[in-house]
Amino acid sequence: MTIRVLSLLVLTSALTIGGPLARAEDEPAKVDAVKAAEFNKRMFAGPLGPKLTYACFVRRYDAEHLARHPKQKVSTMKLLVVAGHPPEESYTPYSFRLGFKYRHRKGDWDSSGSCGQIQDTDKGQEVTFACSVDCDGGGIAIGLAKDIDATLVRVERVRIWQNSKPDEEPGTDALTGGEDDKIFRLDRTNLKECESLITDRKELAAMRSK
Repeated sequence: MTIRVLSLLVLTSALTIGGPLARAEDEPAKVDAVKAAEFNKRMFAGPLGPKLTYACFVRRYDAEHLARHPKQKVSTMKLLVVAGHPPEESYTPYSFRLGFKYRHRKGDWDSSGSCGQIQDTDKGQEVTFACSVDCDGGGIAIGLAKDIDATLVRVERVRIWQNSKPDEEPGTDALTGGEDDKIFRLDRTNLKECESLITDRKELAAMRSK
């Protein structure tokens, strides 16, 4: 499924990950240019390129982890983050592709959407950006773990679809953040691991050329 372009209104609502619009004084503050550049350098393992820059993160939960978290629904998760426009020139400079497997449900599931500018969400303690799926499809928040090669994905509700049916009309399936499915720590890996998240041949070829 191609990444959809969101309106500013939808993106703003995504700052609360699918919830009601926050009051202006409650919204996360934008970070300064120096802090944003450092975040980008960590997220993409280097400076942003002139066109598209990619980062791939994956986690396959082992039996021991799942035994400690019996209510966790997800057994595997992949995240592809893409920087496409200079952050200062776009309301949606980033985009995401999410893929995962359920623990007790067959099939591969995907989601995708656009992400806004970097925000300071916790009084300087964490820098992140909010991503949303169009047509009130919820979204995710993407931040950085203390480990330089790991990211944190926060989920409240995000619309999903089967990887084998990317062109079908969006349904009502959604991944919701349960007791053990609210925050996922994913580790950086080779871009090849995220190729399954891209269905467009030209886009896949462009990523492979990186």
